[in-house]
Amino acid sequence: MFRLLGAIVGFYIFGFIGIFLGYFIGSFIDRFRAFGSGGMNPFNVAKRQSVFLETVFVLMGKLAKSDGRVSESEVSHVEQFMQKLGMTPDHRLRAIGWFKQGASPGYDIHSTIDAFVTVCGYSANLKQMLLIYLIIMGLSDGDLNAAEEELLREIAGRLGYPPAAFAQLLDMVSNQTHFAAGRSTSVNALDDAYRALGVNKDSSDQEVKRAYRKLMSQYHPDKLMGQGVPEEMINVSTEQAKEVQIAYDLIKKHRDQNRAAT
Repeated sequence: MFRLLGAIVGFYIFGFIGIFLGYFIGSFIDRFRAFGSGGMNPFNVAKRQSVFLETVFVLMGKLAKSDGRVSESEVSHVEQFMQKLGMTPDHRLRAIGWFKQGASPGYDIHSTIDAFVTVCGYSANLKQMLLIYLIIMGLSDGDLNAAEEELLREIAGRLGYPPAAFAQLLDMVSNQTHFAAGRSTSVNALDDAYRALGVNKDSSDQEVKRAYRKLMSQYHPDKLMGQGVPEEMINVSTEQAKEVQIAYDLIKKHRDQNRAAT
């Protein structure tokens, strides 16, 4: 809001060059209003990004090894994940090291989670994004097995998630990935769409729209980066946002058709 206002005011005061100055100042105000002074501190953001990235790869390693072996599909998922992040060779080596650390026999993840909570635990959004990345990892070979789901529940519990809240998140992300996997044309597509948004067929239009907007806000790049999600990981969140959009469009189209028919 303030970035647009700043651009307009800048134009009237300083002319064409003032658009850029006003937009920059407005962006700063918008980010400050959204994230507070801590979110604007580059040192705080850099620290959160570093801890977030390390935690993701360590827990991915633990999750991949939870059933006793790291599958080829899980290795492929991590490779694709690093490619999406556009990691440099040095960063790839570091990420692989974290993954192997988590996958090592008997590795205790409690210290990793505690460190994450200390630095990032103030943000419910960061904790939720961490779980979302891990759920996507667990689903990379088709479905969650019992060992993977048990580990995810343990991680969620240490992050402060009640069992019911985690169950709902797991259901939502699982159904969002149905669209990512190209299964949105299945006979269960509409049911999947409702579950992807965390609502049901009996929810009102307002409730559906509210759930949709909440998820789109959750995946918004500026919000994620301001809270500490590394910039390289935004593409992954953007893909989830696309699946949410597809799910919402499907629900809206179905409801519009029903209203037109009556």
